[in-house]
Amino acid sequence: MTVVPFAIQEIPFSYRGSWFDISPVIAEKTCAEDLHLVSHQTGMHPVLRFEARHRGARVEPAVVATPAVLSWRHEGGTIDLVYQNPDTIRLRGTGLGLRIAAAARTLTPFAGAYLYRDPADDTHVFTSYETGRRYRITVLAGEPVTTRGVELLGAGERHVELPGEGGWEIAVEEYATARAPYRGGIPFDQVAAGARAAFASFADAVAPWRSPATPAAELAAYVMWSATVAPGGFLARPAVLMSKHWMDKVWSWDHCFNAIALAAGDPELAWHQFMLPFDHQDPAGALPDSIAHSEILYNFVKPPIHGWAFSHLRRLLPQPLHHDQLLAAYERMSRWTRFWLDRRRVPGHELPYYQHGNDSGWDNATTFDNGRLLQTADLAAFLVFQLTELTGLATELGETGDAEHWATTAHAVSTAMLEQLWNGSRFLARRPADGQTVTSTSLLDLMPIALGAELPGHVREQLVAALRGHLTDNGPATEPIDSPHYDPDGYWRGPIWAPSTVLIEDGLRRGGHEVLADEISERFRALCEKSGFAENFDAETGAGLRDRAYTWTASSYLILAAAYENRRSGTTTG
Repeated sequence: MTVVPFAIQEIPFSYRGSWFDISPVIAEKTCAEDLHLVSHQTGMHPVLRFEARHRGARVEPAVVATPAVLSWRHEGGTIDLVYQNPDTIRLRGTGLGLRIAAAARTLTPFAGAYLYRDPADDTHVFTSYETGRRYRITVLAGEPVTTRGVELLGAGERHVELPGEGGWEIAVEEYATARAPYRGGIPFDQVAAGARAAFASFADAVAPWRSPATPAAELAAYVMWSATVAPGGFLARPAVLMSKHWMDKVWSWDHCFNAIALAAGDPELAWHQFMLPFDHQDPAGALPDSIAHSEILYNFVKPPIHGWAFSHLRRLLPQPLHHDQLLAAYERMSRWTRFWLDRRRVPGHELPYYQHGNDSGWDNATTFDNGRLLQTADLAAFLVFQLTELTGLATELGETGDAEHWATTAHAVSTAMLEQLWNGSRFLARRPADGQTVTSTSLLDLMPIALGAELPGHVREQLVAALRGHLTDNGPATEPIDSPHYDPDGYWRGPIWAPSTVLIEDGLRRGGHEVLADEISERFRALCEKSGFAENFDAETGAGLRDRAYTWTASSYLILAAAYENRRSGTTTG
């Protein structure tokens, strides 16, 4: 496996299962001068600041990050950092000293971190109010040259400093309440080799097909691996967060793309990703908007793409799901579907509605400029796909009555979508309150292309023609660049997003438009290879925007790259 360096300002350094990372990004759009230990328990909190020092003064060394080792490099010496396990890091310095201080924004007496020296094992321990965790420093070689702020709650920096002369080595652990003394014994280089092997094993599992033709696959795998956390808080399963920057949650459609990307190589983790939001399904059948370590939000929902995702998950898994898994998925998707049919349809109407743009996942798309509560074709199309998947599952599970009901409902929703929202060249949206149709130039209105061959041919051809008006050199823009509403960094009003790209590419391919599907796949893969795995991208320049280490972008690259490599080699899946 090649060693993939990455920019620490864009991708945090972390380890599968860990709830913290090492990064200069300490809040949304906030990048500090120094690297920090940043926790994602109870929110995003910078806890410790790492300041490199030489001859008693602060220095700014170059930072080199690879999946296994993070290094500070300076003419005076080096510091290396590795993960020993998800809650323990090891640091080793030669020539450079290191000051470890409570993060600057956590220095108030009862809303920050304080430092004490534990006489039981002669260690230094920072306690963080924000995370509810302790961070213990055990010196394995060398001696602290200074400490400041021990057991004091007053103002002033609390820190431990390791000297550059003579070399040093420490362990830093995150834990709750109490822990047995740290026992070393494993040489630093062996710890680094273990971390390297752990990531290599994951990359080889989820991207065994990677080649020079898909050069970003290994880094995409690292973004996924390093953003995975162990069960904790409201996340009762191992979870791939959307990011270990400030987007440190699981949203109830983002998780679908991560599940699909993991299916072939890590089926157990993939299954957990798919099921995560269903663990918090409410009594009405709705999924939460998002789940974090210490917060569940039900203020919005997300679109019902889960039937589409489940069909791909089953196709890619190396072993079939067993009966209990099929039954669990069927029951939960049934409740999720009934939510839309029972709670989001006006009496007498066949089409469901969004209450707000956020429900669609396309928060501020121009579709919603003429009303927030809308019946839209993308919602109808996703629901038809989910109803069709439920029809097959019900048949497989012997629920013939349910199967007939789902099939009948799918036909009714599909018919209403075409009769009420199709204007001959494009889908419209409709306000259920007054029946008025509204038009927009958003890519959202073209998303029924995800139905592929299930759409009538003339509808599919018109959607393909309209899609070309959104296609830039970097992929499909969410608003045409010649639209008066286009905004280069306007969230869903221009930038290119991974989920819409994957859904479009898949629908085109299943609808027989392989050439255009290939073109869109190639452009998006090239975009990621140039600009990384940002939350979204400037449609014209391709520059990465917002959170720069977003897992659904990385997973979308892996989905498209795997399919490309399989086509290139003649391999089929499913």
